[in-house]
Amino acid sequence: MAESGGPSLPSARPAHTPLLRAERFVWLTARVLEQRLFAHRFLNGGADPVERALDAYRNEDGGYGHALEPDLRGPVSQPLHTARALHVLDAVGRCGGQRVERVCRYLTSVSTADGALPAVCPSQRGYPMAPFVPVVDDPPSELLATGPVVGLLHRNEVWHAWLFRATDFCWQAVAALEASHPYEIEAAVAFLDAAPDRARAEAAADRLGRLVRERRLAALDPDRLDTYPVAPGYAPGEHHFPHDFARTPDSLARGWFTDEEMARSLDFLAAEQEEDGGWPVRWRQWAPAPALEARAGVTIEALRTLRAYGRYVG
Repeated sequence: MAESGGPSLPSARPAHTPLLRAERFVWLTARVLEQRLFAHRFLNGGADPVERALDAYRNEDGGYGHALEPDLRGPVSQPLHTARALHVLDAVGRCGGQRVERVCRYLTSVSTADGALPAVCPSQRGYPMAPFVPVVDDPPSELLATGPVVGLLHRNEVWHAWLFRATDFCWQAVAALEASHPYEIEAAVAFLDAAPDRARAEAAADRLGRLVRERRLAALDPDRLDTYPVAPGYAPGEHHFPHDFARTPDSLARGWFTDEEMARSLDFLAAEQEEDGGWPVRWRQWAPAPALEARAGVTIEALRTLRAYGRYVG
């Protein structure tokens, strides 16, 4: 008998929809965590199975490891793994209580002198990892690692002593951002979308939006991608699109783009679904297993974005 709150049966849904094709891809290729997260988001699956799967990645120090973020292999806790864990807990409505208190203690223990997070701590050294993620003895504070975590905690009304200093860092980093690194812009948006000072967040987002357009960091015409620059060090064709910055209609980044630009972006995203039902990884791939593991997460996020904008996915 199926577990209470489990996913609905495939026979109950129309065949050959984007969702059904993605579902087959997930059952065929994904880790248990992404299988259960997919079921929760799209098939009426429960939250408990997702949380149990996530527990397999949790370490005694309160952080998460074990390649939860596929580009970092090995068992040790890292901020990027822990950020992904918080994203999963947020998705199932479990981002609070003692579990998040433990996470905040871990974040405090690995934060830099200014209270922010490095992307990777030196403990990663010796384990396989993507060559574009450097390990150094004294890692710097990174908006890329800190912004999404701080934004997520604010959105869930989590209050912890670490969060005050980390929030100050994010405000300063966003104000200094010169919009040359699209992933940093994404991290800034993740922070600004949930920052408590809404007027300040809106003003900061307006400035970033102007920079994104001036520097052509968003590919506004998918039919002419060769006319848009790719940031140094990125993979060939690793463009960013309006939907990458404005993942939901209520994001501050949605105001950066016209309705027509957003529609073209979503059309492009929908069309990226591949023959096997999954969406592609656009960043640089360095080993088969991390690329395959990442695709399930990319597929779930693509479906989530399309559904948020009212696009029928099945």
